Parts: sequence; C-alpha cells; structure tokens
Amino acid sequence: MPTSAAYPRDRFASQLRDWRHHLHRNPELPFQEHATAAYLADALRAAGVTDIATGIGGTGLVATLRCGDGTGVIGLRADMDCLPLTEAGSRNHASRNPGAMHACGHDGHMTMVLGAAAVLASEGGFDGTVRFIFQPAEEPGRGAQAMLDDWLFDTYPVDTIYGLHNAPGLPVGWFSTRTGPILGNEDNFEIRVLGRGGHSSMPHRVIDPIVIGAEIVTALQTIVARNVPYGESAVLSCTEVFTDGSRNAIPNQVVIRGDTRSYTTEVSDLLERRIRELADGIARSHGGTCEVTYTHEFQPTVNDAACVEVAVEAARSVFDAVEADCDPHMGSEDFGVFARAVPGCFAFIGNGVEPGQGGDPLHSTDYDFNDDILELGVQYYAGLVRSVLRQ
Repeated sequence: MPTSAAYPRDRFASQLRDWRHHLHRNPELPFQEHATAAYLADALRAAGVTDIATGIGGTGLVATLRCGDGTGVIGLRADMDCLPLTEAGSRNHASRNPGAMHACGHDGHMTMVLGAAAVLASEGGFDGTVRFIFQPAEEPGRGAQAMLDDWLFDTYPVDTIYGLHNAPGLPVGWFSTRTGPILGNEDNFEIRVLGRGGHSSMPHRVIDPIVIGAEIVTALQTIVARNVPYGESAVLSCTEVFTDGSRNAIPNQVVIRGDTRSYTTEVSDLLERRIRELADGIARSHGGTCEVTYTHEFQPTVNDAACVEVAVEAARSVFDAVEADCDPHMGSEDFGVFARAVPGCFAFIGNGVEPGQGGDPLHSTDYDFNDDILELGVQYYAGLVRSVLRQ
C-alpha cells in the first residue's frame, strides 16, 4: 500500500477516497475548473509539492517535484472537467451541481495523480523531475491544445508523458495498453441539404430534401465498406437529422449530423473527401444543393513503443492481469494531442464489471468511479516514475 508522511499508511486509502468524493461532489464544466484547480493546488501543497503553476490553458495546473540531480523529466497527466449531465441516484458524494457530473471518472483520474504526488513527495525513490499535469476541457477535446498554446512544454518540458483511463467492463486489477494507435480521432460533419418545400399533397412541385437526405444517409454507409482500404479501420455514423417542415409540409432543408472515427490522417482525409463528393452528387442529381461542414475534433492517441514497454513493466508489479497488446478502441481522448508533442503511453485500468460496482457505462448518469482502484493507480504511477527516473 502506498503511503506518505502527510497521510500515514493507515489513513492514506481513506484520504484518497476523501479527495475523490470531494471532487465528485463539486464537478465543473470544461474551462470552468477554477475551484477544482484551487482544491488540487491546496492538496498538493499539503502533500509537500509546492512548485505549482496555475492558469495554463485557462484553468490547467502543473506541479513540479524534483529529487536528486537527474536530468530526466516525466509527465503524469489527469483530466479535470466533467460532463453536462444531472447525476442519478442518491449516493452520499453525488454531485451538488445540477447539470454537471463526473460521469467519465476524471475525479478518480485526478485523485490517482494527486496520490502519486503525495507518495513521491514523501518517499522519493527517484532521480529527476516529475510534472503532474492537470488538464482542463478534455471532454470537448480542447484543453490539451489550449495548454500547448500557453507554451506548456516550452515552460515545463517533459521527456515523456503518461496517462490512465478507467474502463468499466474490465475487472478490477486489469491493465491494458498497446503500442501504436490505441484510441481514434473524432471528426464531426454537418450536411445541410437545400431543396424547395411545399404542400405534402403536391410533391411533384417541390425538390424534396428528405428524399435527398435519406439517399445521402444510405450512401454514406458505403464509404467504410467500399473506400477505406483493407487493414485500415474507420467508423462513420449519422446521429442527428433535422428539418424545417411540419406534418403536412415538405421542408425546404434537411440537416444531417454525425461523426467519423479513424486512426490516421490519411483515412480521416478520405472520409471527408467522400462525404463531400457523395452528398454533393446526390443533391445535384435531384435538383437540390448541399453544404458540408467537416471539423477535426480529436487527434488519434498513438502510443510510443518505448513508453509502452516501461509502462507494462511498471504495471506488472501492481496489477493482476497486464495486457500489453490490447485491441485499439474507436473512442477518442485529448491525451492524443500531448502524445503527438512528446512520446507517451495511454492505458486503461479495470473499473469493475458489475453495475453499481464500477461496471456502469462511462457517460451514463448512474456511473461512478470505483474507489477500489485508486490505490492501484497510485502504485502504478509511483512505480512508473521510479522506473523511468531510476536512482
């Protein structure tokens, strides 16, 4: 069990839960994490980490801890923001902020990095520098770039960076990562189909955007099957459809929204090009027009081979099961922006399988981070630092 001078062995597990429950009760939305940053700064100082910079990327925080005279620098990153959801249930540490909830476990991620800082500040055992990076606005995919735009790695350079995410559905004690792409990018698209509306009893006098839109939605499903090369992966989903019509009026326009997921820039560019070509061609064939907006929201998260090797070594001394070559996921993570700037490794740890015991899905209103995995995360991070910055 990890320990620290500020929080002795018999109290450390309780302290981790107290930190996590406070953060869960007081969630803050992206770029609004002012109270969260202040709480983390106070907790870090109490744990013996006093070199703290705030306001990076708006509300981000970087704490620096040095030991010995080694020149190596490792970064540990946690995300700070919550989701705009109202929490279900009546647990004692439920959110006090209606419409704001830690439904993705960022409260637990912060607690594990905070706990590692407390352990390393008390026990040392490494030779070099650790930067504890608390990032705002992970959910919209804007916080990492905001910190980089504030010269994060110019002012607080790191050689490598590491992060964790809890994984409902994986058993407690499970660690999972891989070399190369582990999480996909996310691109968003909006297709605005423009026709000419009119009375529903006289469709021959209109250009029906619903018919055009329906054909576009169907045609988009061929892109992955017929355009993405074998061996590459992609997902294209239409998720919203809106019109300006009514029950007995054919609308003037239809708006189709959705997103795509992939692992490479080449596939992302291919998806965008084919969406534009199909939508435009189908609209014109019916006498209508369309406008396509395509935005790149998240970078893919690509793990460095050397960082994965070190992470797996550290994990094997902590977790019951270590998967060193897991399947990649099509979900997205803002960590990918950091991993493009410096070598890094992102990994998953099991949050539990059963509902109510860590198995509830991420982004659901009844989700809760499993307190039983807090110490595992702390031990992993502390061991990782000592492995990378060996004395």
